[in-house]
Amino acid sequence: MKIKTAKFIKSATSIKECPKFDLPEFALIGRSNVGKSSFINALTNYNGLAKTSNKPGKTKLINFFLLNNEFVIADLPGYGFANVSVKMQNEWRKNLEEYLLNRKEIVSLIQFIDSRHPIQKNDLLMAEWIKYNKLPVFALCVKVDEISKNLILKTTYEFSKILQIDVLPFSKMTDRYNDAVSDKMYELLKSFK
Repeated sequence: MKIKTAKFIKSATSIKECPKFDLPEFALIGRSNVGKSSFINALTNYNGLAKTSNKPGKTKLINFFLLNNEFVIADLPGYGFANVSVKMQNEWRKNLEEYLLNRKEIVSLIQFIDSRHPIQKNDLLMAEWIKYNKLPVFALCVKVDEISKNLILKTTYEFSKILQIDVLPFSKMTDRYNDAVSDKMYELLKSFK
């Protein structure tokens, strides 16, 4: 799947503010600073479309991007460490749960897991919550350009075994693995009604 057009649509704090589309939507979830925005920029080949930061917790809203005028990517605030109050984190959690459970356009969640570390407790908690709620999901093993080539397939396989879902490697630096991610998304888009 080639991305020919990509644009930012809007930001929303809750499901009530989400744009109305009859288009399939991928919701990106992961720990703060795991690389969701970098994924959007790499996928679209449009550096700067999604704002990236070294500071965890930068994404505070649900940010919507329209790709190829055919589908939408929703970049969600990261879970885990963020330099905001507990009250703010609880508000995010409430709004995200409402969005994830009630947004009919979601064709799949994409969970981002950092390849440089073992799966973190909050990654496992999120995976369990997704499974409990029977939501469609696959995962990306990201930042694979920062681990040895010998470890990439091993790490991806281990993550898949632990999470019991499809896990694909992804790198913002090289397209080597990224075609498989695009193909996976395209297959899911074809099944959207």
